[in-house]
Amino acid sequence: MSDKPEACGNADLEWAFPAVDPGAVPLGGRLLVQLRRTKKKTTGAGIILVEETKETEKWQNMVAKVIAIGPIAFKHRDTMQPWPEGTWVEVGDYIRVPKWGGDRWEVHVPGEDVLEEQALFMVLNDHEVIAKLTGDPLAMKAFL
Repeated sequence: MSDKPEACGNADLEWAFPAVDPGAVPLGGRLLVQLRRTKKKTTGAGIILVEETKETEKWQNMVAKVIAIGPIAFKHRDTMQPWPEGTWVEVGDYIRVPKWGGDRWEVHVPGEDVLEEQALFMVLNDHEVIAKLTGDPLAMKAFL
């Protein structure tokens, strides 16, 4: 099984994870990740989702792209030696993050309407990474 996600639509992937300055860098043993944006305004059956449902899906999203890794992430804090199992993820990897926790914020995507979904970022501790995705990061569904 490959460590990299399978190919998916580049335009969709670029929309879900737009290139935008998060306005922060991770310190210590933390990671900065960009959470996947959600586009759903209606269900496949044409049912319009209420704003509360869209907000819940947005903030409970568990799929993210690693943007930056803090200087002591994946290192033993006493010795600064790398963990025996190595670095779990690298910049550019897609991962699963905890539904709750971390520090989360939104950033406007330049060139887009202010009503469009914002880019979502999160800082979390290195040991909180749940899994590294090996499939399409757009196909992973969240259960609310």
